Amino acid sequence: MLLLREKIKEAGLKATPQRLAIYESMRKLGHASVDMVIEDLKNSFPTLTVATIYNVLESFVNTGLLTRRFSSNNKMYFDVNVYEHAHFYDQEENSYMDFHDQELVRLVMDYLSTKQIEKFDVKTVDIQLVGKKTDNQ
Repeated sequence: MLLLREKIKEAGLKATPQRLAIYESMRKLGHASVDMVIEDLKNSFPTLTVATIYNVLESFVNTGLLTRRFSSNNKMYFDVNVYEHAHFYDQEENSYMDFHDQELVRLVMDYLSTKQIEKFDVKTVDIQLVGKKTDNQ
């Protein structure tokens, strides 16, 4: 728990028991909505409200500890991995899975760097591949 405490403090936030629990839940879940965090913490922190969890998650986004993911089911998900990577989004289960392919991210960034996009400055690339899980390996 010491590493989590330090990480939260380094982000400029007070390492309260609620923040520690919510960040630990996000580390366990990887990609989660507020509802998923509530479900994960309902036994250990039954008094946490949706508003508190949402506010803590937003403070984590604002300090760079998490990023946001927007899904096709109109729910906001949060991602504990803040480095550049792609995602598989399963539209049947409304779930995310990281897709670590730095070559793909680099290819898209390199491609965009050669284009003159009027009135827009690309800062990062967010690649989301949409489909559904299969039984195939």
